[in-house]
Amino acid sequence: MRSFLGRDILSLKDFERNEFEHVFGVADEVRPIAEKRRNTDVLKDKTLLPAFYQPSTRTRLATEAAMHRLGGHVLGFSDAKNTRAGDFYQESIKDTVHMLEYYGDVIAMRHFQQGAPAEAAKWASVPIINCGDGWGEHPTQVLTDLYTVNRELGGLDGQRWLLVGDMRMRTMHSILYAFSQFDIEAYVCSPPEMSLLPEFKDELAVKNTTFTEVESVEKVIGDVDVIYMEPVVQADYTKGRVERGADVGLTPKEYQVTAELMKRAQRHSIILHSLPRMDELTTDVDETRHQRYWVEAFNGVVMRMALLSLVLGAVE
Repeated sequence: MRSFLGRDILSLKDFERNEFEHVFGVADEVRPIAEKRRNTDVLKDKTLLPAFYQPSTRTRLATEAAMHRLGGHVLGFSDAKNTRAGDFYQESIKDTVHMLEYYGDVIAMRHFQQGAPAEAAKWASVPIINCGDGWGEHPTQVLTDLYTVNRELGGLDGQRWLLVGDMRMRTMHSILYAFSQFDIEAYVCSPPEMSLLPEFKDELAVKNTTFTEVESVEKVIGDVDVIYMEPVVQADYTKGRVERGADVGLTPKEYQVTAELMKRAQRHSIILHSLPRMDELTTDVDETRHQRYWVEAFNGVVMRMALLSLVLGAVE
């Protein structure tokens, strides 16, 4: 297994099974710290620098909370408009990262440009963690999601997953890359205009990752163990920020999950959603036995504690 010390976390494309399992194990080790709502001094001499060029609630705050739980320091920006990268100068990623690397020990980057964290990693002498890059990938979120299912259902092999929503989303890319390392049967359900791109399907074929496309959630809701959701009514992830207009679309019922529909699901099945949601996941589902998205949000702190501990050398 490759060492995590000083390693960039950019993609799950080349993650191996033993690496997933190792990260899950470290997450279990640090979990009691978060559960007891206490801080330690494990990373007291380290500084995290979040560089967020796109809005974020859960990812940025979970990453910062993780560093605080480990006793580290946090400084950074959550809006590029307040930096020279977002004003008249449009400072390049290269110049920005060359500066930021002297201010912290690890950089957590979210960017509207696909590949931006990988570009940053070319120039940085400190680890770069990809916190979402345009339509590209979102490895820390998907590690969180896999960890959540692993704990909730007692493993990953032998499961059936239904992926619902915009298949161009970065989480959908990362989760399907990850499936290549496990015995998982996948169904994907999305509007035709939001289906997996041909070039991505070719990549999955090379990795022997198979999936079945279905027309609606209703078709397979009674057969799956995990319902993994993203919005269909979606912002443009290639933009730094998208304000909400007067007209907002509605999710067609084929791609919507409701409490009524979940009556047809298996009792043990669970629903994950990285949030925020629109109307694809109705709020009446929150009170059902199936929802795990609040647990998922908590696990986001735990997973990022594990990743920070690994890349900064607090654990092997």
